[in-house]
Amino acid sequence: MKAIADTGFLVAFANARDLHHNWALSVAEQMTEPLLTCEAVLAEADFHLGSIGLVLEMIFEGLLTLSFDCNDHLPQLAALAKRYKDRRPDLADLCLIRMSELYPRHSVITVDAEDFAVYRRHKREVIPLICPPGRK
Repeated sequence: MKAIADTGFLVAFANARDLHHNWALSVAEQMTEPLLTCEAVLAEADFHLGSIGLVLEMIFEGLLTLSFDCNDHLPQLAALAKRYKDRRPDLADLCLIRMSELYPRHSVITVDAEDFAVYRRHKREVIPLICPPGRK
């Protein structure tokens, strides 16, 4: 399965006390290649987990790979920020929307189904999601 990892998934995966921990472990077991992500997601995960070492370990262990550079996509990120300003998206969400455009065969793994149900890639395409049961 090819996928893009959002912050909530990483936090749930790493934190045994998280409500979605078992779901995240189950999803991770199904992965056959590293999950794509961006530095903004890593920064958010570090903030929520309080451990940059744990976040970096996910890369070293092969769960994640960085595959996005904001510098290469600034005009698209600015357009997405303008389009979704009423939802007040953070940088990580904008990067994930753009990554979904760049990697159309990848689903976004997130616990934030509410926002990602509204976000669209290429202005009108639904972003395929992998969410905890009851969150779609």
